[in-house]
Amino acid sequence: MIYLRLFWEFFKTGLFAVGGGMATLPFLKNIGLSTGWYSQTALMNMLAVSESTPGPIGINMATYVGFTVCGVPGAVIATVGEVAPSIIVILIVAAMLAKFRESRLVSNALYGLRPASSGLIAAACIDVALQVLLHIGSTTADGALLKEFASFGSRNWRGLVLAAVLIVFTNFVKPTKKWHPIIFIGISAVVGIVFHFGGV
Repeated sequence: MIYLRLFWEFFKTGLFAVGGGMATLPFLKNIGLSTGWYSQTALMNMLAVSESTPGPIGINMATYVGFTVCGVPGAVIATVGEVAPSIIVILIVAAMLAKFRESRLVSNALYGLRPASSGLIAAACIDVALQVLLHIGSTTADGALLKEFASFGSRNWRGLVLAAVLIVFTNFVKPTKKWHPIIFIGISAVVGIVFHFGGV
């Protein structure tokens, strides 16, 4: 039964998370909350790992969760559940596009998917920023949200400073604007290690 649930939870994520890896975050957050397989902190940690290694967050998370819940068979089943919808949909869409390439209806449907993808990605970015930079979790009660915003002690000052520095160096400092993202990921990892072991 647990194998079937693993497959189904990640199958739903792969089926409905249109727009790439970041669009899966709201679905992954919901899986953690509804099943208890992982905490939101574990999800944020896996996001950091996924952004610094090959492979999208959905597949990495499916493999990780499947392994922690049911070992190697669970990892395989959850990963297959995550990628199966994409394979099925790609085959169907490829066949349909070949047949309805000039159809206005198909063109409009694809156009309508763009804002849905943008909305999912924006929601994921806001959720990550609130949780990582301001320590406002997705389980915060509505009444407590304003109190958390007002509490200066809850802010992750190191994360806020690092985020601000990265924004400046990736967008406004001419020599570093052209650096490959892996350089910034590596520098951030080193800074995180120094902060952790230096007690900053």
